[in-house]
Amino acid sequence: MTEIEKAKIQHRKLSKGQVFGRAIAIAIGALLMATGLEIFLVPNHVVDGGITGISIMLSHITGVNLGIFLFVLNLPFVFIGYKQMGKTFALSTIFGILVVSILTSMFHEVPAFTADVLLATVFGGIILGIGIGLVIRYGGALDGTEILAILISKKIPFSVGEIVMFFNFFILGAAGFVFTWDRAMYSILAYIIAAKAIDTVVEGLEESKSAWIISEYSDEIGDAINARLGRGVTYLHGEGAYTGDDKKVIFCIITRLEESKLKTIVEDFDPTAFLAVADITEVRGGRFKKRNIH
Repeated sequence: MTEIEKAKIQHRKLSKGQVFGRAIAIAIGALLMATGLEIFLVPNHVVDGGITGISIMLSHITGVNLGIFLFVLNLPFVFIGYKQMGKTFALSTIFGILVVSILTSMFHEVPAFTADVLLATVFGGIILGIGIGLVIRYGGALDGTEILAILISKKIPFSVGEIVMFFNFFILGAAGFVFTWDRAMYSILAYIIAAKAIDTVVEGLEESKSAWIISEYSDEIGDAINARLGRGVTYLHGEGAYTGDDKKVIFCIITRLEESKLKTIVEDFDPTAFLAVADITEVRGGRFKKRNIH
């Protein structure tokens, strides 16, 4: 292996511009998280899951500033993150948690935006989720629960999501004892809303889809997709396992709104064609940009 090949395999150092851009994005995410917590959720006694939820309840019980608990309780998980996911992730996470801790302390005396618990739950959950999702998208984390779940999942036969849900079942349930049971139910609602907002930010808004088509009329279908959808296609050569016949497989990327039109195109040429459509989270490079079809 040449030195150039080794350099490509090894971790590539970020440029100053990339580091600055990542720091700005993480800082904005931390600002949104602090806003969702101190201006919406915490004043209305609504908690989030994970270390954040534990910190909110401990702050309420002890009277100690929320930012202190957020920083101290997350530190051990940052160390775990360094061992499991690398230096860049750990530094990004420390920076994000530090900014959140400072901003929650600054926002503590700011009055709640609304006293309506439902409104606070919905909008607090959205803002919180967008902030956390932004930090995750740029290579960091603002809560150590996911890091712990990654470590535990390697020891037991459960997924990271199932482990996080197990932790949060007890954390959100504890909110009923610390506050009231109606606040615990609002907390579950805030957690669900925040989780959906995180997925939207991390996975993107366009919801692209991949399509695989096998048909005797693959050339005609491919030309129609190019002409009527403005999307490029790739032809792959396959072989039927049972018949041994050569198959020409069409692969293309479309948006969610184009799925119905793609199905129509395929049915126009071959109602018996094999069509498989799957969700994908991100598309980069290639020629995914839509061509003008007018």
